[in-house]
Amino acid sequence: MRLQDYWGVGPKTSERLRESMGVEAAVAAIEDADIRGLADAGIPRGRAVRILRRANGAAGIQTLGTRDARDVYDDLLALASEYALTRHAADRVRVMTPLPTIDERDARLDRVLDARDAWTGLDTAAREAVTSAFDAYDREEGTDRVAVETALELREAGLRGGTFAALDDLDDDALWAAAEALGTVDADGSVAAGADEELDRLRDRRAAVAELETNALDVLESIRERGVRDFEEFRAAFVEYVASEADVRRGRVEAAVAGDAHDEADFAATSLRALRSELDDDVDAREATVAANLQESIETARQDVETAVSTVSDIAFDLSLGRFAAEHELTRPRLVDDGLAVVEARNLTLSGEVQPVTYAVGDHALDDPSPGDVTAGQHDSSPDREPPKAPPSGDRVAVLTGANSGGKTTLLETLAQVALLAAMGLPVPAADAAVGRFDTIVFHRRHASFNAGVLESTLKSIVPPLSTGDRTLMLVDEFEAITEPGRAADLLNGLVDLTVEQEALGVYVTHLADDLSPLPSEARIDGIFAEGLTEGLALEVDYQPRFGTVGKSTPEFIVSRLVANARDRSERRGFEALAAAVGEEAVQRTLSDAEWSSD
Repeated sequence: MRLQDYWGVGPKTSERLRESMGVEAAVAAIEDADIRGLADAGIPRGRAVRILRRANGAAGIQTLGTRDARDVYDDLLALASEYALTRHAADRVRVMTPLPTIDERDARLDRVLDARDAWTGLDTAAREAVTSAFDAYDREEGTDRVAVETALELREAGLRGGTFAALDDLDDDALWAAAEALGTVDADGSVAAGADEELDRLRDRRAAVAELETNALDVLESIRERGVRDFEEFRAAFVEYVASEADVRRGRVEAAVAGDAHDEADFAATSLRALRSELDDDVDAREATVAANLQESIETARQDVETAVSTVSDIAFDLSLGRFAAEHELTRPRLVDDGLAVVEARNLTLSGEVQPVTYAVGDHALDDPSPGDVTAGQHDSSPDREPPKAPPSGDRVAVLTGANSGGKTTLLETLAQVALLAAMGLPVPAADAAVGRFDTIVFHRRHASFNAGVLESTLKSIVPPLSTGDRTLMLVDEFEAITEPGRAADLLNGLVDLTVEQEALGVYVTHLADDLSPLPSEARIDGIFAEGLTEGLALEVDYQPRFGTVGKSTPEFIVSRLVANARDRSERRGFEALAAAVGEEAVQRTLSDAEWSSD
C-alpha cells in the first residue's frame, strides 16, 4: 500500500516517513497504531493520532458530528489512556473509534469486562507483579524476548482464563529456554556476546591476536628489549610473548609460527596472521554450534513464542481498559437498536460527591431505578433524595429547562459520554443503560457569541447530520445564546420538528420553554429545579430532571446570595433594587430560610 493512500499522509508527510523509517516500517507503524513511531519520525503527535484514527476506523470517526462531540471523544480517550499499562497500549487506546456493528461492540465489551474482573480479582502483590512485568516490557520496547518474559511473569502471577486464556497452555520450560535464546541469535546465525562463555573466550583471544597483528612493530620492539641474541631466542620469546598477551596456549602459537620468514618482521606478521586465521575458524565453528542450539530452543517453542508475542500486546490493551472500567465503576450497557436511556448516570469529568441522574429519550424498557450510592454526575447537596421514577418511553425529543447552574449542559455531556463509550464497545458510567445505534452524534455546547456568523456556522454544523435520514442523536445546549430570543424560539421549534420528522433523537436545553409553539406529541418538556440556598449560601439544586415539567431558573436565589454577600452598603442597595424587581418577598424568604437552616 502506498503511504499517500492513508488519510492525512500527503506528499511531504510521505517523504518524511520514507526518509526517516522506510515505506515498509511506516506502513507497519500506521497499521499497528504506533503513535510513538510516527512521532519519532518527525510527525507532530496530534497529526499522528488523527492519521491513525482514520487509518484504523475512518467510518467510526464519521460518527462524531461536531467539534464538541470530538472534544468529548478526545477527553474520554485521554482519560482511558491514563490507565494504560504500556506506551503502545496507551497509543491503541487513543486511536480507538466507534465500532460499526453491535456484534463488534459486544465482543469488545466482553473482553474489557473480563479484563476488569481479572484486575479486580488480583491482590496487591499480583497487581504489582503485573505492572512490573509490563514496565519491563515497555523499557525493552516490546521485543520478542521481553514479550515471552512478560507472558511467563503473568503465568507466574497465577493469571489464567478469560483475558489470559491464550497463555493457559504455554510450556514454561520451553519458553524460558527460548527467552534465553531470543535476542542472542540473529536470523543470519550471529550470536550476541554473553550467550556462551566459550565463544566469548575465543572472541577475546582472536581480538587480542588481531591487536598484536595491527601493532606488529611494537611486538618486535618488546621482544628485542628482552635481549635476544639470535633467531632461535627470538622465536622462543615471540611464542612466549604472544601466548601471554593473547591468553593462547604456547603449543597453539608454536603451531602457527612461520617456517620460511625472510626476517623478524616478516616472521612476526606472518605468524600472527596465521594464528588469527585459525582463531577465526574456531570462533566461526563455535558460533555455528551455539547458534544451532539457540535456534533449536526457539524452534522447539516456536508456536508458544508466537502466541506470547502476539498475545501480550493484546492483554496489555484489554487490561488497560479493564483498569479504566474498574477505577470508574463502569457497567455494561444494553446495546439496542433505538433510544438512549441511563439510570444513575455519572459524568466522568466531575469529581467529588455528586448526584447521579436518570434520563432517557426514545423507546426503552428501563425499570424504576433503585436507590444507589451517590458517586458522580452532578454535585449533590441532598443525597437522601428519593430516586426518580423511570423516564417516559417513546418521546423522540426532550426539551430540558430549568435553573441556571443546574447541570443541564453537564447532563448533555454525560449522555454524549455514554453514547460514545457504548459506540466504542466500552462500559459506561451508569447503574444501567440502554444505548441505540447512532450514525452521527451531534453535541453542541453553548457558545456565547451573538452574531450572524456564529448562527450560520452553528446551523451548518448541526442541521446537515439531522437531514440525512440516518440515525442521529442531537444534544444541543442553549441554542438561543447565538441569536435573539424570539427568532431562537422559532429555530428551536424547527429543530424539534425536524428531529421528529427524521426519526432522530434529541435533547435540547433552553430557557425559552414558554416561548415555544406547541411541541409535537413525540416531544416532552423536562425541568431541573433550584430548591434554595444552603447554609453557606450555595445554590441548592436537584440535578435530577423532573419529567414533563417546565423547570424554573428561580433568580431570587441568585439575587438573595448577592444581597447577603454584598461588600458594602452601596453594592447592597444595588442588589436590593434587583430584589425588588424579581420579588422582594421571595428574596427575603430565601434569606430567612438560609439563616434558619444554619441555626
